[in-house]
Amino acid sequence: MSAEQDEKSLLNGLAKNDRRSVEAIYAGHYSMIQSMIINNNGSADDARDIFQEAMIVLYEKVRSGSFELHCQLKTYIYSVARRLWLKRLKQAQRINPEIDGLEETVSVEEDLESHELRSQEFQGIEKALSNLGEPCKSLLEAFYLQKKNMNEIADAFGYTNADNAKNQKYKCLIRLRKLFFANYKPGKP
Repeated sequence: MSAEQDEKSLLNGLAKNDRRSVEAIYAGHYSMIQSMIINNNGSADDARDIFQEAMIVLYEKVRSGSFELHCQLKTYIYSVARRLWLKRLKQAQRINPEIDGLEETVSVEEDLESHELRSQEFQGIEKALSNLGEPCKSLLEAFYLQKKNMNEIADAFGYTNADNAKNQKYKCLIRLRKLFFANYKPGKP
């Protein structure tokens, strides 16, 4: 299977909420975005936020059914994430003169409606997290926010081994996804 077919397969999977496709996109592209953000006045938390926003943009595009990728997937994700990061820096007035020239290659202006929709999606994610309950909420926070490995999580939460902790994390992500999509209505507050 060619790289182009692989990317089309990943995008089709993303449109269908296929966990493997989402994880493959994260695994293949997150570190690139994290490096870009950290090297341009950002933190690891900023990188996670921006990557998630870029994934939402990509998800919306592939779900529309009319999206055609005319470059490599990594180029598209990088471009969207860079535009989002520049916009956030500009809003926070933290633009470093060394990256100021990037505005010439990437449009920083973004459609207000699109930004509001993304904001509503993040509110939906926050609501789903608040309704997730324990121990799932704490487990996901330990992994994603506190950056604990599966062995540490297994010890902290009383699982017999790291594999059991990993299985529980997966189940928690599925519950979170269900909570989010149960209340998610595109374009509705």
